[in-house]
Amino acid sequence: MTALPASTGRKKLRAFSWTRIMAVMVKETIQMRRDRLTFAMIIGVPILQLVLFGYAINTDPKRLPTAVIVADNGPAGRAIVTGMQLSDYFEVDPQATGEAAAREKLARGDINYIVTIPVDFQRKLVRGERPQLLVEADATDPAATANALGQLDEIVGKALAVQTTGSLAFLAPGTLPVDVVVHRLYNPEGITAYNIVPGLLGTILTMTTILMTALALTREVERGTIENLMAMPARPYEIMIGKIVPYIGFGFVQVAVILLAAAVLFAVPMKGPMWLLLAVTLLFISANVTLGYTFSTIARNQMQAMQMTFFFFLPSILLSGFMFPFRGMPDWAQVLGQGLPLTHYLRVVRGVMLKGGGLPEVANNIWPLFVFWGVVAGIALLRYRRTLD
Repeated sequence: MTALPASTGRKKLRAFSWTRIMAVMVKETIQMRRDRLTFAMIIGVPILQLVLFGYAINTDPKRLPTAVIVADNGPAGRAIVTGMQLSDYFEVDPQATGEAAAREKLARGDINYIVTIPVDFQRKLVRGERPQLLVEADATDPAATANALGQLDEIVGKALAVQTTGSLAFLAPGTLPVDVVVHRLYNPEGITAYNIVPGLLGTILTMTTILMTALALTREVERGTIENLMAMPARPYEIMIGKIVPYIGFGFVQVAVILLAAAVLFAVPMKGPMWLLLAVTLLFISANVTLGYTFSTIARNQMQAMQMTFFFFLPSILLSGFMFPFRGMPDWAQVLGQGLPLTHYLRVVRGVMLKGGGLPEVANNIWPLFVFWGVVAGIALLRYRRTLD
């Protein structure tokens, strides 16, 4: 039998063809159009970044809540308070009038400053004795309070300019007629690591636990083992618990590594109870892995699960107060940030580690985590039931 030439039955292709390239391009375009989640990411991520960075992010926060304790209600004290309000950097909280109430609000993070006008402030000013104006600042986030503190001398100077006339004209020239004493509480040296490292605990857990869990069910679908799960004599919530508990343990391994590094490498203090931090961390990880499980019931493949995780992680890291001051954002962005679990967890971590806060001080940031967890768990169970059907 005579052997056929190797080229027999196969048409020799030209070295280059625009027709073939166009055919592949059309095929890829159709595939992208059918993958709606990927197409939405292509359009949605740039829009989300433009909106957040263009409108929501502000590194110069203003209208920061401030408690004013007035022990001397003289003209000079009133002028200083008025000047602070007119500066747009400070917003006086009318409910924090007493020292105990003000310190409680400062510990909870409801206010950023306590300004105290001491007894005999007006009389000492008239005598030229440079009375002290005490300003206590929450320095757990140095970037959030630095700009306002930097403007404080100028604000006080302008406020007292009207008062230093007539018989007090000798106080106007030269130095400031009062001594502005600033106490940076909880982080007196303004060490950035004290703010960043506790924040990394929340951001790392958010990224890894959601992503790992989101890939869990989609991996079962891609490998064809989802039928085995469906055939198991187990209820949907039992399967969900069995899926997410190992990832909760994985999250606590990360917690141990980060807390050890925070103590050994960065000397971040742990002033509050460790049990409280771990209990809230358990709640936070549980909410995240449940959200990841919810994503896995929606996504059709692992790529979509990763895309959904990134789409949630981006606003979380930008609107939670980790990278930029929370109160520097507009009101609508703060409302969105309040709906993110990372926002409340960061406040708990910094409140426990840096402020030494207990359960009463952080309780207002714990119940939102419970609400978020309940909502995503309900969605996950509902989605999984539909998958079974």
